[in-house]
Amino acid sequence: MSTQSASNRVDIMATQPASFERFAGLCAILAGVVGLFYSISFVILKNDVLIALFLMLGGVFSTAVLVAVYNRLKATGATFALWALLLSIAGAFGAIIHGGYDLANAINPTAANAALANLPSAIDPRGLLTFGIAGLGVFVIAWLMSRNEHFPRALGYWGYVLAVLLVILYLGRLIILDPKNPIILVDALLSGFIVNPVWYIWLGIVLWGISSAKKLPAM
Repeated sequence: MSTQSASNRVDIMATQPASFERFAGLCAILAGVVGLFYSISFVILKNDVLIALFLMLGGVFSTAVLVAVYNRLKATGATFALWALLLSIAGAFGAIIHGGYDLANAINPTAANAALANLPSAIDPRGLLTFGIAGLGVFVIAWLMSRNEHFPRALGYWGYVLAVLLVILYLGRLIILDPKNPIILVDALLSGFIVNPVWYIWLGIVLWGISSAKKLPAM
C-alpha cells in the first residue's frame, strides 16, 4: 500500500510540471500574438488604449513562460537561471505596471496627465524594465538555452538577437528620444513585428512539445 501511494505521489509530481509547461506554452503563443498587436497599435493604429492594454497583457502572459523556462534551465545552471528569472520577471512586471498606468490614463485622461505625457514613467523610465532589464534577462536565458538539451540551439541564437534589440531600443529611447530616428525606428520594427513575436511563439511551441514528450524526470 505504501509503495503504491509513493508511486502515485511521484506520478502526480511528474505530471504537474508537464501540465504547467503546456499552459506556459499557450501563454507564450499568446504573448507573441499580443506583442504583435502591441506593435500594430503603436506604429499603425496609434491607439493609446490598445497600446497600454497589449503592453500589460504581454507582461502578464510572459510571467508563466518565464517560470516554465526557469524550471527547465535550472538544471543547466541554477544560479544563472534564477538570475535570468529575476531580471525577466522584473521586466515583465515593469511592462504590466507601465501598461496599467498608461491604460488608466488613456481611459480617463486629465489635464495633468497630458502635461506629464512627455516625462519618463517613474516605474519604467524610458523602458528601463520593459526593454533594458528584460533584454538582459533574455540574453542570459538565450545563453542557458544554447547549453540545454530541451531547447533548439537556434532558439538561443534568436534570443541573443532579441536581447540586443531590446537593449538598443532602451538606450535609443533614453538618449535619442526621437521615435522617428532611424536607429529607434528600425529597431522597433524588427523587434516588435518580427523578432519578439517569433521568439515567444517559437518558445511556446517548444514548451508544448517538450511537455508532451514528458522528458522531465520525476522528482
